[in-house]
Amino acid sequence: MLYLALVSKCLMKKVHFIAIGGSAMHNLALALHHEGYKVSGSDDEIAEPSRSRLRAEGLLPIHEGWFPEKIDSTIDQVILGMHARKDNPELLKAIETGIPVFSYPEYLYERSKSKIRIVIAGSHGKTTITSMILHVLQDAGIETDYMVGAQLEGFDIMVRMSENAQFMVMEGDEYLTSPIDPRPKFIHYHPQIAVISGIGWDHMNVFPTFESYLNQFRLLVSGMPDSGYLVCFSDDQEVVKLMSECRCTIVPYSVHPHKSVGGLFSLNLTNGNEVPLKIFGSHNMANISAALSVCRLMGVSDSLFYESISGFLGASRRLQLINENGLRSVYRDFAHAPSKVKASVKALREKYPERTVVACLELHTYSSLSKDFIDQYRGSLAEADKALVFYDPHAVSLKKLPELFFDDIKKAFGFDGLKVCSDVSDIETFVDEFFTEESTIIFMSSGNFAGYNPNNLIN
Repeated sequence: MLYLALVSKCLMKKVHFIAIGGSAMHNLALALHHEGYKVSGSDDEIAEPSRSRLRAEGLLPIHEGWFPEKIDSTIDQVILGMHARKDNPELLKAIETGIPVFSYPEYLYERSKSKIRIVIAGSHGKTTITSMILHVLQDAGIETDYMVGAQLEGFDIMVRMSENAQFMVMEGDEYLTSPIDPRPKFIHYHPQIAVISGIGWDHMNVFPTFESYLNQFRLLVSGMPDSGYLVCFSDDQEVVKLMSECRCTIVPYSVHPHKSVGGLFSLNLTNGNEVPLKIFGSHNMANISAALSVCRLMGVSDSLFYESISGFLGASRRLQLINENGLRSVYRDFAHAPSKVKASVKALREKYPERTVVACLELHTYSSLSKDFIDQYRGSLAEADKALVFYDPHAVSLKKLPELFFDDIKKAFGFDGLKVCSDVSDIETFVDEFFTEESTIIFMSSGNFAGYNPNNLIN
């Protein structure tokens, strides 16, 4: 009867999503749809996998674009995505009509006010740390609500909201909340427990200086309650500086003791035992320490944590193995910011010390395509044997940035023999030459290399 009552209550609510195709937005739309809400939405462009997932649930807009006639008094709430503009006609109609408008961070907070909120923040590692925590909690049988930015094995939708869960675990993004709210997303969650995994300048389009970027994390720290816990990566100097500004309890962590033999990683425990892992790389050993610290605060025993983390396979597109055959392997990775690129390439070197490591990076984001930012990549490919940097001139044009020149990119990266190209056929030629019988290649991008598909490199 309680279930029927909840469903009946939900069916009375109609929610419209402006920019429904976003990674977090479409997952939230799917979650509300499954709860019984009447969901509608609009967007001017919807890419995969959002398109297929919305279509499967009957939520894909019939036409792309913005249609203010969709907004009327029957809608109870509007959820606004960052992709929209502040002059969006549907947004203006909603404000005119008096319909409550929420950004998705504001909406998630409204649904989790009564819960213990855990926010995983940082310039890198936050998706993986969040994924680790959810993996362990699932194995432990601890019910939790969540929001995470990548598809995880065993989870159909990456947003969950319930009546009974004690916890809400959320990946915390420092980017702007919405076109009408320039504050960082994560401050809207008001966490009792927060993680800062590291700080490296990113999102130059909205944070033109490192100091302006750093200030977003200051806002998070200053908003922590005195009774809260801030889990911090103590090997990062910028994070350490922020610790002194925090009033709550500091829980520092570092890279978990570990060893690597033949490319296989295992954790070293204080009792002398070892925990074999399916993931690799020093950065993931730090991510494990962060997840362990949070799980302890949530009441998970160390023994249960280690048993569970041994089976963790990683998050989608985070050092994801897509093909291998004998002594050749192909990986893809979401890495695009300098610190992420450096960590991913180093991880492959650690796993394959005897192989040729070939790194292919696409410059796709506003920051990576900016002349004033590109020097931040110096040394990020140092652990690779061969490297290629690709960019699509069309992406530069769309972002209305000055033209990039190959020589400027080569100088910025400081990598001897770096191949720079802007034509997909040059990627194919490069791969054919350097992806030899004993090598590992990684494709790093938040985009798709202008349609280049590395999945079939190994037959």
